[in-house]
Amino acid sequence: MAGRAGGGVSGPVHIVGAGPGVGASVARRFTRAGLVARDPGRLGGTAASLRDAGIDVATAVADATDPAALTAALAELAERQGPPEVLCFSPLPDVERIRPVLETTAADLEAALALNVVGAAAAVRSVLPAMRAAGRGRLLFVTGSAVVSPSPARAASAVAGFAEKSYVDLLAEALADSPLEVAHLVVQGAIGPGLRHEPDAVADRLLATRRYAVLT
Repeated sequence: MAGRAGGGVSGPVHIVGAGPGVGASVARRFTRAGLVARDPGRLGGTAASLRDAGIDVATAVADATDPAALTAALAELAERQGPPEVLCFSPLPDVERIRPVLETTAADLEAALALNVVGAAAAVRSVLPAMRAAGRGRLLFVTGSAVVSPSPARAASAVAGFAEKSYVDLLAEALADSPLEVAHLVVQGAIGPGLRHEPDAVADRLLATRRYAVLT
């Protein structure tokens, strides 16, 4: 299903947590992309760069920790572009909430779970009916390394990462006998131009993943 603009997959792909890194790289593999992010300025810049590359882009502003707002944003994108063939859920964590376990508050964990688990569930519930009706679709998730190497220095990431993995595993099990695909990519190390993982390499690996993979 992966491809590049100009010869890419029609889509659309709808990306929650879209930014200039992995989100933009995933979008460039399609000819149509819907972007959801909470920062209007960052979202607009990402959309502009993709349009310059010839991609048909729609945007909607929403915070992934707000289920109602996220559901409304994805519904807006579906109305404008049609239901997505692919959902990519890859919002960045709030780094201010990531601290050692003995300093981690209940509010820190609540915020992390609201993003990684509640947000993921809201996104899936928004797109799943249309995918099941169409008999095709992919649900893609990207998380950090806390899933495979939890650290007491990054407690919120570890707790939320494991919770999201559990949700994705259960989702995959429930859809195992359907035409829909669920894939989870764990990325170990920093992502960005010149860093351990180039965004394009992460996007390629994500779209090639058929269930679960770790990018080291």
